Amino acid sequence: MTQATWRTAAAATLHCLTGCAIGEVLGMVIGTAAGLHNAATVALSIALAFVFGYALTMRGVLRAGVGLRAALKIALAADTVSIAVMELIDNAVIVAVPGAMDAGLTSALFWGALAFSLVVAFVLTTPVNRWMISRGRGHAVVHHYHHAH
Repeated sequence: MTQATWRTAAAATLHCLTGCAIGEVLGMVIGTAAGLHNAATVALSIALAFVFGYALTMRGVLRAGVGLRAALKIALAADTVSIAVMELIDNAVIVAVPGAMDAGLTSALFWGALAFSLVVAFVLTTPVNRWMISRGRGHAVVHHYHHAH
């Protein structure tokens, strides 16, 4: 068991945040534009965050020559906890900001709360990823595929 650096943990969290943010933003935009209930919008955002988070990880692993089934298993092992923690935090933050979910796509409150929620999620998920990487889990299971192609 080796101690992961904060830099490694931040890089892993940023990688995870990229996929999560794409799904989160897309889900919030679709849900808000379609006039979905807040709970449905949050559920859509979470589902899309997982889809895009896993897809980004799988893209790199597939490029390294790993088969589809194995790549999916690696993505699940690498990202599930990180995405779950990130989604719990960023959705809790955006729901907690008064009026943010109902503000609409043209509102600075909506976009500001969404951006703030992602920043908070990054800050609070980085220590989780550092702990997991230090134990050979999470992003550690995918790291050697990044430079394999």
